[in-house]
Amino acid sequence: MPQSAPPVPVKVPLVTEPWGIFRSLAAARRNVLEILPDIATRQPMVSGKTGKRWHMVMDPDALRHILKDGLRNYPKSDVTKNILRPAIGDSLFIAEGAHWHWQRRAAAPAFSPRNIGNLAPVMSLAADRACERLDKARGGAVDMFDEMTLTTFEVISDVTFSGDEGFDRAAIHKAIDSYIDQTAKISLLDILGVPSWVPRPSRLMSSGALKQMKQVADRAIENRAHADKHEIPDLLDLLLSGEDPETKRRMNTAELRDNLLTFIVAGHETTALTLAWALYLCAFDQSVQTRARAEAQSVLNGRTATADDLPALPYIRQIIDEALRLYPPAAMLSRTAQVADTLCDREIRPKDTVMLPIYALHRNHLLWDNPDAFDPDRFADPAQIDRFAYLPFGAGPRVCIGAGFAIQEAVIILATLLSRFRFTAIAGRDPKPVMILTLRPEGGVWLKAEPLIAS
Repeated sequence: MPQSAPPVPVKVPLVTEPWGIFRSLAAARRNVLEILPDIATRQPMVSGKTGKRWHMVMDPDALRHILKDGLRNYPKSDVTKNILRPAIGDSLFIAEGAHWHWQRRAAAPAFSPRNIGNLAPVMSLAADRACERLDKARGGAVDMFDEMTLTTFEVISDVTFSGDEGFDRAAIHKAIDSYIDQTAKISLLDILGVPSWVPRPSRLMSSGALKQMKQVADRAIENRAHADKHEIPDLLDLLLSGEDPETKRRMNTAELRDNLLTFIVAGHETTALTLAWALYLCAFDQSVQTRARAEAQSVLNGRTATADDLPALPYIRQIIDEALRLYPPAAMLSRTAQVADTLCDREIRPKDTVMLPIYALHRNHLLWDNPDAFDPDRFADPAQIDRFAYLPFGAGPRVCIGAGFAIQEAVIILATLLSRFRFTAIAGRDPKPVMILTLRPEGGVWLKAEPLIAS
């Protein structure tokens, strides 16, 4: 008898037959990724029409054109902007052209390797707090997605509002979650391409959470502008002092607030997801976890990881990279073509929707061996991977400005946790990958966290 294939970690059920517009809408509201056709994991490009013409692109050369060489001809789609603009205005994530350029230049110094390194002690402290909470669970079941969300929110709020006693973490965290839950689901009007000025009912209901979120951020910015400077500047200090070297323009309070909220929302949710999925994968494959633990314990010897340890933790980093491949937080990006073009020998017309299904790209059989399998060793030599076949942080001029921050935080926290705990899966409690705005583990990542005596 032929041997059965080894089990693979949880994945999204992809479409294997043609769907109409209403079935697509129902699936998209439940889980955006469920509208992906399975052939997107086996072809370089898939095109169709669901209300309007669309193309899904999984070809690295075409993606290089969209994200780098022809960037200005493929701005972010109206759907993306409609969902996010009420919360984060025309901040870095949404802005286009000159308005994006000057903000990027002004914010870039805040995310230099030196400044990111200076913020590492906050990440180490958050890792310690997570360990203390897990110790109290005494080896019982813990939802590691909830735990990692709390841990990364502590990091982003501490590096953003350090020393601000009036900052209500719980309030802003609740407001962010409320906004995402109420507004991020795709509307039928979005799929049909109805103009953005036509109101989407779900997005009208979120104004309360939104108003509270902005008020908290505005208050913190105004207070900081008149406060004594920190010895080591935090993210808000760095943004306040940021200046576009070309135009000498600085961000006003509204621009600061919009970018601050962008970094808070993106900076904790995406890293929490990466860590939660990485821990799920380590529990899924105990041999990987054992190898990672040996590396972490040999480097740390019972202490908490720091930024200086990152070069000595290559396998921990490979686990993070592989988790980002299998479960990219931004699993689907969308652009709107502005001019006639050709991608993969296929006609692109102005106003066509061009989707970048990162989830399908990262599992494409033309680009990856055994793509659904969990194998951190595929990242042992990153130079062997096509830059545009692996896009957890995007690429080109608009590559995520906080990528270095996120990787540093994830490696510090994961190494510390694996050096002190053994994580095992709980039967019948596998997470379900569901994307609304980000690729979340529906049902949580429930694991047993057994404390270890460091060797």
